[in-house]
Amino acid sequence: MANKTQEVGDIQFPFPYTPYSIQKDFMAELYQVLEAGKIGIFESPTGTGKSLSLICGALSWLRDFEQKKRQEEAHLLETVTVPLNGEKAQPPSLSSSCQETPDTLRPAGEPDWVTQFVQKKEERDLVDRLKEEQVRRKKREERLQQLRHNAQLKYAAKRARQEEEEMESLLRLSREMLASGAGAEQLESGEEELVLAEYESDEEKRSARGVDEDEDDFEEEHVTKIYYCSRTHSQLAQFVHEVQKSPFGKDTRLVSLGSRQNLCVNEDVKNLGSVQLINDRCMEMQRSKHVSEKKSKAEEEKPKRRRQEEGWAACPFYNYQQMQLLRDEVLVEVKDIEQLVAMGKEARACPYYGSRFAIPAAQLVVLPYQMLLHAATRQAAGIRLQGQVVIIDEAHNLIDTITGIHSIEVSGSQLCQAHSQLLQYMERYGKRLKAKNLMYIKQILYLLEKFVTVLGGNIKQNPNTQNVSQTGMELKTINDFLFQSQIDNINLFKVRRYCEKSMVSRKLFGFTERYGAVLPPSREHHKLTGFQHFLQGLQPGVTKAAPSAPVEEGEATAPRPASPLMHVEGFLAALTTANQDGRVILSRQGSLSQSSLKFLLLNPAVHFSQVVKECRAVVIAGGTMQPVSDFREQLLACAGVGVERVVEFSCGHVIPPDNILPLVICCGPSNQQLEFTYQKRELPHMMDETGRILCNLCNVVPGGVVCFFPSYEYLHQVHTRWEQSGLLARLAIKKKVFEEPKRTNQVEQVLMEYSKCIKCCGQVVGTVTGALLLSVVGGKMSEGINFSDNLGRCVVMVGMPYPNIKSPELQEKMAYLDQTLPRTPGQAPPGKALVENLCMKAVNQSIGRAIRHQNDFASIVLLDQRYARPPTLAKLPAWIRDRVEVKATFGLAFAALRKFHREKSSPS
Repeated sequence: MANKTQEVGDIQFPFPYTPYSIQKDFMAELYQVLEAGKIGIFESPTGTGKSLSLICGALSWLRDFEQKKRQEEAHLLETVTVPLNGEKAQPPSLSSSCQETPDTLRPAGEPDWVTQFVQKKEERDLVDRLKEEQVRRKKREERLQQLRHNAQLKYAAKRARQEEEEMESLLRLSREMLASGAGAEQLESGEEELVLAEYESDEEKRSARGVDEDEDDFEEEHVTKIYYCSRTHSQLAQFVHEVQKSPFGKDTRLVSLGSRQNLCVNEDVKNLGSVQLINDRCMEMQRSKHVSEKKSKAEEEKPKRRRQEEGWAACPFYNYQQMQLLRDEVLVEVKDIEQLVAMGKEARACPYYGSRFAIPAAQLVVLPYQMLLHAATRQAAGIRLQGQVVIIDEAHNLIDTITGIHSIEVSGSQLCQAHSQLLQYMERYGKRLKAKNLMYIKQILYLLEKFVTVLGGNIKQNPNTQNVSQTGMELKTINDFLFQSQIDNINLFKVRRYCEKSMVSRKLFGFTERYGAVLPPSREHHKLTGFQHFLQGLQPGVTKAAPSAPVEEGEATAPRPASPLMHVEGFLAALTTANQDGRVILSRQGSLSQSSLKFLLLNPAVHFSQVVKECRAVVIAGGTMQPVSDFREQLLACAGVGVERVVEFSCGHVIPPDNILPLVICCGPSNQQLEFTYQKRELPHMMDETGRILCNLCNVVPGGVVCFFPSYEYLHQVHTRWEQSGLLARLAIKKKVFEEPKRTNQVEQVLMEYSKCIKCCGQVVGTVTGALLLSVVGGKMSEGINFSDNLGRCVVMVGMPYPNIKSPELQEKMAYLDQTLPRTPGQAPPGKALVENLCMKAVNQSIGRAIRHQNDFASIVLLDQRYARPPTLAKLPAWIRDRVEVKATFGLAFAALRKFHREKSSPS
């Protein structure tokens, strides 16, 4: 496919093919948003080439930005270096598009000579900095250019690894030979001088110190870049493949970031399973490496077994030189996560840290939501947002994602476990601990005890056997919870900082692992003490009879749980949130182990504000962003973003307008009014009417029909009713009926069978014309799965999927918005608008599954008369809203559907 450069205005956009007009508009608007440093909300329906528009639009801007910056740097160096001999020179300044944050203003009343001196010093500093940047940039470009064109250098990492392995095997043989001797011979006086001293080459010394000659690489300055983030690793991989295919694929320095779980190549660590355990073991092994480097020769001579007992062996993949080589390989050519892992294995270099070394020089960084939206994770990954561009794709659930990342729940079982483990740790090592350590440990123990008490339990008893007297849910403000728990006198900010700096949870995990606290009961059972039996009894779901119960095969490889104190630390950190921005939910459920404390974040803007304040520009993009009022009000306005900085862009679809038929059906075949409220939807005649509508639809719609229900429970009720009334058998005459499974591992199988059935029916003419898939809004089929072409010729939405209005979390969120956001005259209160918006976001996600490319066609059927209300219709995506037809009777709707599918299915 030949690349075609498109010119929009004065800007050139390289593109792999001739773009649609909406793609040109998208790229031009995106370019302006990045250039002006705005916040953009971009909506481009799936199937319109959104990813390519983002890539080509954003990277075209970056290309021009870099070129402009280099030209201005060259101009500055010329103008400043020439007149340094006393001539007057204009003070250097960067253009508005390239300049950094302005310095603070000069104090008034300074003498002229002071001002001139300061100004000249600033000029010299600026020139020095620009020269350093140029040298660093030139070095990097030369290094990457060599790697691109020199085949020998490409295998440098592999060669270095082989040499290292040979050296290690020779050293091992030497040690074995020494160990096999009967002991060192007694040396005569003066003979010691003849014995060779321990040898360490210069390269080994540098490697041990973790530096090489090019030390400034480690402190490399972060170039202006684009951070692109999406929800899942598969979406990120898809985006990287789009970059590879684009005109920018060969010249862009791209790095893919991921968690240790995704990038770790050390099998011993990866097999731990749990994300927290993998993270902790990795950190522990790094510390072991640094500690071992500082050991004296005397300590190195200790028996090997003793040394292993002192800590985990250093990770063989955490090799600075190998990771530097891996970094350069990453920057030379665009690679996805899988390719990065394969390269790391081959080079015996850690992809997790190697990819982080590549961040400063990268132009495009691809990473998951959580890594960008969580400040601590961002900092740990080495991500600096100051002056950078952030693009958040698939952002329809951005508010929920931020809320989810910063909301945390801790169970009564975890609280008791953490208390028991920490108490035993203190009793064992109390005499070795400093006074400050003891003070903080006692404070944490006190907090844990009070948390259990507030749930109605006793810290000294087994939580599995303790029944809670009062059951139900209680919602508190943070301050009320602190007063009720009697912990308002403790400085939680200091406790949080202590936990972070001392890494007490990691020490505790090492302690409990050493004493068998988290080992399966079958291992070394005879060595367990009473304390360990008690700790095992505290494990969630484990009773006293558990050790004698047979262990199932699948359970043997189950990931071990992380330290319970880590969960508690997260909860403590959440309690330091401002009182008005969060709530604590006390859930008392029968036994103490099942009860829990949950922190609920009410104001996601608190965390998002850091992103929008630091970044040059932020783009929030998605296929279905309607209704956008949530983003404007809950996220941007609350984060302090002015109305003038926000730009909205929504484009139509690439399909011809007559390729889609959206219908609102208000009445069924037997003239039953369709209103699936919570009170009416479970009535037998409503369920039967839904079945009759589907029977009629299946008679005229070819291929696949996907029908969405508000919940799994309601789908199950309807399915059972249809079985009893015979409607399911009637449906099966025309379509084979499939039902969405609750288990994720069964989804793939159901989809394969659904797809296979439609394909077979298309090839063989018979009474069965396709398949009917009964799905759930917000379930596995409503997001991320494409029902293109015959897989989804009709999408049906049964009722309006409102969230559970009785949920304490939702009620609190509604009350919070009513208090916080201004009420617009003539519109619903913010709390009620939230419920409407949550419902319509779910609807838009589900009905967008059908149309996936330019030549696709489908009908969309909304079964509920409430969809006909103008405020509800206004919340549909524009490309659907503009074509909606409201049908008062079923006869009119059925005639329109039959005509549409007859015309579209007949060969032209």
